[in-house]
Order: sequence, then structure tokens, then C-alpha cells
Amino acid sequence: MPELPDITVYIEALERRVKGKALEKVRVGSPFLLRSVTPPLREAEGKAVRELRRLGKRIAMGFEGEVWLVLHLMIAGRLHWRKKGAPIGSKNTLAAFDFETGSLVLTEAGSQRRTSLHTALGEEGLRALARGGLEVMEASGAAFAAALRRENHTVKRSLTDPDLFSGIGNAYSDEILHRARLSPVALTQRLSDEEIARLYEAVR
Repeated sequence: MPELPDITVYIEALERRVKGKALEKVRVGSPFLLRSVTPPLREAEGKAVRELRRLGKRIAMGFEGEVWLVLHLMIAGRLHWRKKGAPIGSKNTLAAFDFETGSLVLTEAGSQRRTSLHTALGEEGLRALARGGLEVMEASGAAFAAALRRENHTVKRSLTDPDLFSGIGNAYSDEILHRARLSPVALTQRLSDEEIARLYEAVR
């Protein structure tokens, strides 16, 4: 599953391609993709992309009129930049977002269809989709320690809990714990201050 660093790279790539460009049409190839209908998906069509933002492990595209499209790629979802009007007939192609300069195509390997697309209106709509976890690259060491000790879980479970920490999943949590020289099953409320400081640096 794409996590904080991967989503950041996706957003950087998308900014170069779609920021300031109008979304001409959204073509949805799978009925399982769209998870909300307020505002309607068509409200984004004809409007320019004003902002791209990471929302936990999600990619949020903000359009004129405060309309947002929010993608959660889950484990197997991927985005591809292709020629405008790229077909979506393949069973693994879930949607295409057509811009004047090309089409952003969403695919998902496998058959479970866990990738999702939500629509949202304004900051309030985005907040409803956010899990509220701490942004670790912006947080102080004290704030990180407080979030980690909020509940007595294994450190692996706490790091991957989106209600505690934003953007960290299984893959990067393993790398973080290896770098911090900590066991994934260590209990958070038993970690020493030195261990938490080491973990904080490893996360960042």
C-alpha cells in the first residue's frame, strides 16, 4: 500500500501534470470504486485543479468551487499518466480522469476492488474523511511520544493506526522499527524515553 513517502511522490508528479488544468471528464469503469455521491462526481468536471494534498494515505485533488476528489489506492491501486482518451476496457482499469494534456488512469490488480474514490465539499468534507492521526513530519518529539503512549498497544500496531499516526503502514513501519532497533511487539507504554526518541528519529 502506498504510504506517506509514496503518496508525496505521487502528488509531486500530479502537480506537474494537472495543477491548473481543467478536468474535462471522469470515466468510471467499476461500480465498486465510487463510495460517495455528495457532491456528485460530475461537479468536478469542467473545473481546474487548484490544489493537491495528502490526506493520510489518500490523494486529494481540489477543484474550483471547493470540490474534492479523494483517492485511496489501498494495496493494489496505481495511477498512470497516459494519452488523452486512454481506454478503460481492461478489467483492472477502474477509472480515467481526462484532462486536455492527458488522462490519469486508475488501475487495481486482483479482484477484491478495495481502491476507493470519494467526493467531498470544502474543508469540512475533507475532515470527515480524515482519520486524525499525527503528522509525524510536522510533530515535535513530545507530541509524538504522547500519541505513542495514548494506548498500550504493540509499537507496530500503534505506528500503523491511522487514528494515532498519519501515513504509516506495514511496509514503512517495518523499516522504521529496524532502524530504531525495536521489537514490533514491544508495548508502547513500556518504552523508555530514549527508545521513543530513537523511534521518533527513525520515523522522520
